[in-house]
Amino acid sequence: MSTKADLIVGIQWGDEGKGKIVDLLAQKYDAVARYQGGHNAGHTIWVDGIKHALHLIPSGVLNPKAINIIGNGVVVSPEALIKEMKQFGDMKGRLFVSEAAHMILNFHIEMDQAKERMKGAKAIGTTGRGIGPAYSEKVARSGFRLGELRNVDTLAARILEYFEQNKSIYDAIDLSAPKEADLKAELSGCAKIIVPLLENTTQMAWKLMKDDKKVLLEGAQGTLLDIDHGTYPYVTSSSTISAGACTGLGVSPKDLGNVIGIVKAYCTRVGNGPFPTEDMGDDGQRLGEQGHEFGTTTGRARRCGWFDAIACKHSSRINGCDYLSVMKLDVLDGFDEIKICVAYEVDGKEIDYMPLDLDNITPIYKTFKGWDKTEGARTWDELPQTAKDYLKVIEELTETKVGMVSTSPDRNDTINLI
Repeated sequence: MSTKADLIVGIQWGDEGKGKIVDLLAQKYDAVARYQGGHNAGHTIWVDGIKHALHLIPSGVLNPKAINIIGNGVVVSPEALIKEMKQFGDMKGRLFVSEAAHMILNFHIEMDQAKERMKGAKAIGTTGRGIGPAYSEKVARSGFRLGELRNVDTLAARILEYFEQNKSIYDAIDLSAPKEADLKAELSGCAKIIVPLLENTTQMAWKLMKDDKKVLLEGAQGTLLDIDHGTYPYVTSSSTISAGACTGLGVSPKDLGNVIGIVKAYCTRVGNGPFPTEDMGDDGQRLGEQGHEFGTTTGRARRCGWFDAIACKHSSRINGCDYLSVMKLDVLDGFDEIKICVAYEVDGKEIDYMPLDLDNITPIYKTFKGWDKTEGARTWDELPQTAKDYLKVIEELTETKVGMVSTSPDRNDTINLI
């Protein structure tokens, strides 16, 4: 009987701290696989005081015994992947990339940035990494897959033909087709490094589970940025929820084991879009300062606010979470009072679910007594009683068990309650 693959998924708007938990758990796994997103993802991991910033390579890379898989649902910038690989030396035998994953090329990035400029004040707030255009082409059946790097001449001809077919679009943003010689040189350089890493990663995943190997699936971004279930149109272009692992790697729903939802003890969001519990005052600023809330990928300051139990319950149900891992509890250290959103008010009525329109709701809060210090706590008994009470309230409101609690960026400052 095959083993099941466990899964880690973001429950809020991304940046929840998935990287730390994947890194921590990956020490016990044989393989870690990414299944969606691109180098717009940013996972920050601290080990022994050393910071590692990952964007495409799965967080299991810091476990020398684990292999790392980039699945077909990821959009891959060959240039970004090669750059990221350099910090880890020779990755052959440790990193495998799906031959079916779609490529992000330079013109995708230019298109992405041009579209954001054209929207002006109505811009979505993307990272400008070419993610949306690459996924758009994938759905339109005109994209370019990594496996095509095996024949650079044919791929280059396809790209140039694509430019000719879409000349009017690219002329509008003043983007010219690359010269054939330059394009072939660029693709050849990428192919030399990436083609040896290409595999049928679906077959790999199946074999690993059949051979009773432990597999951990790693999502990027967060549930509320999901293309179907997020705060559309201010979302990413992929399926960020647990179901996305099935399409993004080729595993079936029956292959999924434990689903671990990652949440911050408060909320943050990068970019534009609705954010019901955003605090525009001193508390929001303090959360950002104490939490060092700046994007791993872009460096942009994150918007900050209080924990939204309604949104968390919504996301936990969509993903089928077995338990939550509550991150950055220590960021709330020193607050006299801490709020949790327990319901929404819409047109004078109180509701306990997420409506389609989040722009015209008012959060209803309950206030809880704060605590002095949780930073560095590694056991439940080390936590102040008010912090324990806060976590119990999160369990009750979200109807999901709290299984792990993080009290600092360090791998070891984690309380395991499972």
